[in-house]
Amino acid sequence: MYTDIDSEAYREQFDNRDSGEYQLIDVREEEEYAAAHIPGTINIPLSEFPARIDEISEESPVFLVCNTGIRSSQAALFLAGMGYEDLYNMEDGTKGWMKKGYPVEGEDLD
Repeated sequence: MYTDIDSEAYREQFDNRDSGEYQLIDVREEEEYAAAHIPGTINIPLSEFPARIDEISEESPVFLVCNTGIRSSQAALFLAGMGYEDLYNMEDGTKGWMKKGYPVEGEDLD
C-alpha cells in the first residue's frame, strides 16, 4: 500500500533532504504542471503512468502529488500493484501546498 502524508509533514520530514534520496512526482497533466508546481517535482501524468513506469525507481521513496490528492492516490495504488513499497501520497496536493504559502514554480505565477 502507501502512506498518506500532508504537505506540512512532507516538508518537515523530507524537504531538506538531498533530492537524490527520494522522488517527488506530480501526476497532473502537463498544462496543470506548467501553470504551477512544487519545486523539484518530476511530471509524469497519471494518463502516461503505464508507459513511463520505467522512469520511477523502486530503490528510493516515491512521493506522489496532484491537485487535491485523488489522482496521486490512484498513482500510488497503481505503483503498489506493480510491487513498489516505499510510497507516499500528498493528500492535500498542490492546492494544500499553495494554501500554506509554500514555494511553487510555473507559468501562471505573475
